[in-house]
Amino acid sequence: MSPLPLLACVDVDYRDAGAVAAAIVFLDWSSPFALEEHRVTIDSVAPYRPGAFYERELPCLLAVLRRSRGPIGVVVVDGYVWLGEQQPGLGAHLHAALGGETPVIGVAKSLFPGAPAISLLRGDSQRPLYVSAVGVDLANAADNIRRMHGAHRLPTLLKQVDGLCRSG
Repeated sequence: MSPLPLLACVDVDYRDAGAVAAAIVFLDWSSPFALEEHRVTIDSVAPYRPGAFYERELPCLLAVLRRSRGPIGVVVVDGYVWLGEQQPGLGAHLHAALGGETPVIGVAKSLFPGAPAISLLRGDSQRPLYVSAVGVDLANAADNIRRMHGAHRLPTLLKQVDGLCRSG
């Protein structure tokens, strides 16, 4: 019997020369708790290039995802999957790097004009999150983010993964 596919939220925090990548692995969209927490220190990262952010972030995300003890069924990234109809963002590049098999959902906190995304209000917030996806229906992806645990704009585990990489 193969293990159930897991869900993962990932994020990266940049330092002077390197970065800390973190992953929170969980079993169910409504779960308030992580099954696994992983943090990886990356000594050197590519410089930031406008329009090519994935060059900097992608190696960090792949390094931390390799730490998971089980198969990852969906990855949630901080950012967009698509920057335009045919322009891949971080999430699309991650999807490709994972062999095109693992769905990726992007959750962004600010609007990127032209990016195909669903605007999602959570809790009492009047500021939306912007959900994009590859490998899974966009409406289904937004519904999954809506169902994530937490009464506020940011789901509990997305807030937790942000704190995990910042504290590393």
